[in-house]
Amino acid sequence: MKYDYLIVGAGPYGAVFAHEAMKCNKRCLVIDKRDHIGGNIYTEQVEGINVHKYGAHIFHTNDREVWDYVNQFATFNRYTNSPIAKFKDEVYNLPFNMNTFYQLWGVSDPAEAEKKIESQRLQCEQPQNLEEQALSLVGRDIYEKLIKGYTEKQWGRSCKDLPAFIIKRLPVRFTWDNNYFNDQYQGIPVGGYTLIIEKLLEGSEVRLNTDYFAQREYFDSLANKIVYTGMLDEFYDYRFGPLEYRTLRFDSEVLDKPNFQGNAVVNYTDKETPFTRIIEHKHFEFGTQPKTVITREYSKEHENGDEPYYPVNDQKNNARYLNYKELAEREENVIFGGRLAEYKYYDMWQIFRNSLDRVRKELQQA
Repeated sequence: MKYDYLIVGAGPYGAVFAHEAMKCNKRCLVIDKRDHIGGNIYTEQVEGINVHKYGAHIFHTNDREVWDYVNQFATFNRYTNSPIAKFKDEVYNLPFNMNTFYQLWGVSDPAEAEKKIESQRLQCEQPQNLEEQALSLVGRDIYEKLIKGYTEKQWGRSCKDLPAFIIKRLPVRFTWDNNYFNDQYQGIPVGGYTLIIEKLLEGSEVRLNTDYFAQREYFDSLANKIVYTGMLDEFYDYRFGPLEYRTLRFDSEVLDKPNFQGNAVVNYTDKETPFTRIIEHKHFEFGTQPKTVITREYSKEHENGDEPYYPVNDQKNNARYLNYKELAEREENVIFGGRLAEYKYYDMWQIFRNSLDRVRKELQQA
C-alpha cells in the first residue's frame, strides 16, 4: 500500500496532522520508536492516577480555536497551575506576587512591595549574563531564594555563565494571585492526555517500537510525503555537528498515603536539593485515591540515548541550527514540525496551532 503521508512521531504534532489529513481521506502511516503514542505528553495510569510520565504538562492558551479543538477529544477540568517554591525550610507562592512578597518581607501594600524590589534592583542597561538580567528585573532577595539555585540546577552551569536572554522577563504581580498563567483557557484533560492522542490517531495506521532510521529507505518508499517530528540534526546525520539539549531524569514513587505535598507542583529552589521539583500527579485531577504517586525531576546534560527536552539556544547552537534549517527548506517532500524538528521550546497549545496551520496549508495545496 502506498500512503499519502508517513508521519515520524506519534506526539501531538504528528497526531493532529494525521487526524486532519485522515478527514480528507488521506492515508497516513504513523511510526514511533517508543512503545506508546503521545510523545512527551503521554500519561499512564498508576494506582488509578494519571501519571505524566515525561513531566507535568498543563494546557493553557488564549487561542479560542485551539481550545475548542482539543475539547472535541476530552473534557478539561478547571485545574489552575499554582506552584509552590521551597527554599530550604521556607515556602513561597509562585509566580512572584503579593503572597510571595508578604512571605519574603512581611509587606501587604503593593506600593511597599514595589519599593522594596526597586531598592534591590541592579541598575544595568545591558545585562551580560542571566544573573545580571535577573538582578536588574527583581532584585537580590527574589534572585537568591527563588531563581539562582533552581536555574543553575536546570541548566547545569552558573547563572553568570548563562546568557541573559534565557529570562527576557520575569512575571512580577502586585496582586494576590497565585495563577501561574494569565491565559484565558487552562485545564487538564480528565483521564489524561493519552486519550486525546488516541482519538486523533483513529483511522491512521500506527506502528510503535519502530525506528525510522533503522529502515529509512524502506519507510521513505512507502509514502508520497514525510512529516518528520524528530531531531533535525539526526535527520541529516549530524553533518554540522549535534544540536545540544538539556534532558530530564524522573524518579517516581508510589506512596501508601493519600496526600504527600498538597499541591501538584513544588519547586525546590535551593542548590543543595539535587532535584528541581516534585510532581504529585493526583492533584492535577483533584484525585481522592487512597495512594499517591510522586515524581522527582532531575535536570542533566543530554547524552546519546536520552530523550531531548530543552534546546540549548545559545549562539553556537542557533548558528548550527540555521545550517540544518537551510537544508530542510530545500526539501520538497518532507514537512518538518514540532519542538525537535524546529529546535525550539514550545508550549503545548503552540504545537497544536502549528500543526493545524501546516496541515491545512498542505491540504489546500494537495
